[in-house]
Amino acid sequence: MTNTPAVAPSPTDAREILQLNVAYTRARVLHAAIEVGLFEYLSARPCTEAEIREHGRLHSHLVRDWLDALVGLGLLTADGGTYANTPRAEHFLVPGRPHYIGGAVLQHGRVHYELWNRFADALRDGKATSGKEITAGAVVEEQPDLDRARRFLDHMDTFNQFVVAELSKALDWSRWKTFVDVGGARGNVAAQLVLDHPNLKGSVFDVPGVEPLFDEHMAARGTTGRVDFVGGDFFTDPLPAADVILFGHVLHDHPEESRKRLLGQAFGALPPGGALLVYDAMLDDRSEAGAYLQSLVCSVILDGGSEYRVRDITAWAEEAGFTVEQVIPLDTMTHDRLFMARKPG
Repeated sequence: MTNTPAVAPSPTDAREILQLNVAYTRARVLHAAIEVGLFEYLSARPCTEAEIREHGRLHSHLVRDWLDALVGLGLLTADGGTYANTPRAEHFLVPGRPHYIGGAVLQHGRVHYELWNRFADALRDGKATSGKEITAGAVVEEQPDLDRARRFLDHMDTFNQFVVAELSKALDWSRWKTFVDVGGARGNVAAQLVLDHPNLKGSVFDVPGVEPLFDEHMAARGTTGRVDFVGGDFFTDPLPAADVILFGHVLHDHPEESRKRLLGQAFGALPPGGALLVYDAMLDDRSEAGAYLQSLVCSVILDGGSEYRVRDITAWAEEAGFTVEQVIPLDTMTHDRLFMARKPG
């Protein structure tokens, strides 16, 4: 005998479920546009379907429907037989623009989509579906292909540009002189912090293979000499000393024991009164679905990866010796919270 729901079935509910079911189609239309360089091509001038076909070497009968789908999604306009970027596509999806986020789109289209395709397997066996680490350090260490590493870091910087905008204004940075961004890759967050706060001197601590990309990025951001690079492994090498130690989107890549170990290392590296800052999509009983989806992203990519509860990091930090001061919600694409604790003294 089956239980019949007391509420009559709603066609609206059915439509919403079906729209959720095919949400990937919108994503794949966007992924393809980035992969073939469509938005970059259209940034020069509006083009016809025939011109787009020739430029992208596209020969399928699908092209017109694909372009019209992008019009419907608000990424292209169509006028008199030509297609052009909308303002938001021009701002965010053309390489070289200050707020370009296409690196993340490309990473999701080429890597994350395939990982999520095996998500049911991960639910059954509890193992990450990537089969290997795809963090910035791993990309550089496993294969010294700097172009591949740049694409990965474009993906990371897509999200951290929104985080650092919030991080920069959430705290009074005038009380500190130095900071180190642990696992800070090519230094995008560190660069923005020193640009926003001229009193600061920054350091990035990451694997040595990232340094050429760091040097390149500092030159592009105009922050050479204001942010230093320190090469090492944060599980085996001591962290650089600074007034502030920052872990941004680092703890969620590792299991609990590793998180505790990193907080202990930070405590040892900080001076009395020094500050620990951590941002991740920390969870609590009021977290939205997006935060749990972000946690699943970490779990699918890395064994031991996941987001964690605010109460958990509070306990880990206090165990390491810190005094917890505040947790601040950040308005970011990755549903982050900023956790702050201080070393007594």
